[in-house]
This record gives sequence, structure tokens and C-alpha cells, in this order.
Amino acid sequence: MYKRIILKLSGEALSGKGGSLDQEKLTSLAKQIKQIQEMGVQVGVVTGGGNFVRGRMLSKLGMDRNSSDFMGMLGTVMNALALQSVLRNEGVKALAMSAIGVDGVTRFERDIAIDRLESGYVLVFGGGIANPYFSTDSGAALRACQLHADVILIAKNGVDGVYDSDPALNPNAKRYSELSFDDILDMNLGVIDATAAGLCRENKIDALIFNMNEEGNLVKAAEGTVYGTIIHGGE
Repeated sequence: MYKRIILKLSGEALSGKGGSLDQEKLTSLAKQIKQIQEMGVQVGVVTGGGNFVRGRMLSKLGMDRNSSDFMGMLGTVMNALALQSVLRNEGVKALAMSAIGVDGVTRFERDIAIDRLESGYVLVFGGGIANPYFSTDSGAALRACQLHADVILIAKNGVDGVYDSDPALNPNAKRYSELSFDDILDMNLGVIDATAAGLCRENKIDALIFNMNEEGNLVKAAEGTVYGTIIHGGE
């Protein structure tokens, strides 16, 4: 059982086929997060923004990378606010914090974040790290370091771990049960970006890759019993 976790959710994890946000998915996530918190685990959530906009995709279409990345960051803030609202509807004390200044949203401050976690709040972090050219993987790794989290739980849509090749294309793809961040970088596996991997390795923070689409897996991940791939941050 972990004491303090950072849950990394992609924007797609919050969205449905017909729109940018899916109420059923949000409610399901909120109920599972509530269950995890009731087990005595302190929870911080880092949201992606790909259901609204992907900065890198816009830059490939000719938009300035700085502008497109900030658009992506604003998408993560919208997701953080949505998850905060649904968590509160489930009776959970929740607080959205943004790395970039947005009126009406709490600005991230490390000491306040730790105090809120220890006071029973679920924190939802948006805004990435408030700088372009960094992914939300880096945002999750940074928050895990700042808040001394035990692990980053990286929830994937339909993928139950790290493979040596794409299992959707190769039926003989090998799933790894354990890896190190050196392995991730040396083999260029791409499951987490290099900046985030280096930060986790340097600060000895583990990451757990698992399939969030199977019922109960989020709780099992928090317990450390889920079927997936553990990436060790150090000895």
C-alpha cells in the first residue's frame, strides 16, 4: 500500500466519443479516487489536456510552439476543474491547483499542497509546469518529486504495461513486469518522456504503468497489486 501517490491521467481518460468530457468516466474516476483516499492514501492527480487540444499537433500545423503548448496547458486546467467538481459531488474534499496563473483557480505552492494533502484533500494539478516544450509526464514527475510521492501511477487506455513493441501490431510482443528508468531510456521505449524518466531516476521515484479500463484497476494500482509494469526509480 502506497502512502502518497501521483495519478497521471491523460485527457482522453476523461473524454467520450461524442465530446471533450464524459460525465460517466469522470464520475467513475471520482468514485475510485474516493475509495483510494478512504484506504488512507494521499492522492494528487495530474491531468493531461489532449481531449481539448494537443500543443504538439498544433505546432505541426504551423502554429507557434509556445502558443500551442500554452493552449494545451489551458486544456489541462479545464480538466482539473472538471475533476475537482465531480470529486466534490462525491463528497470528496478536492482542490484544483494550476501551475499557470488563472483567476479563480488556486496557484500551485508546494507547502500549501503538502498541507492540503495531509488535511485530507485530493489535489488536482493542471497547467503542466507552466512552460512550453514540456509534457504532462514531466509535470507528473515534478509534482511527485516536490511532494515526495511514493509512486506515479500512469493510467493507460487499454494498455496493461510496457511492451518491447506495439502489442496492437505484434501479437508476440513481450510485456515487461519490471524495468528501470535506465532501461526505458536505453531501449527508447517511449512510455514516458525522457525528461520525466530522468527526473524520476534522479529522485528515486517509481512509476507503475497499468490499464485503467479494467474495473477496479485504479484501486489495485494504489494497493500495488495491479497487473502492469513497475519502473523502478532506484535502489
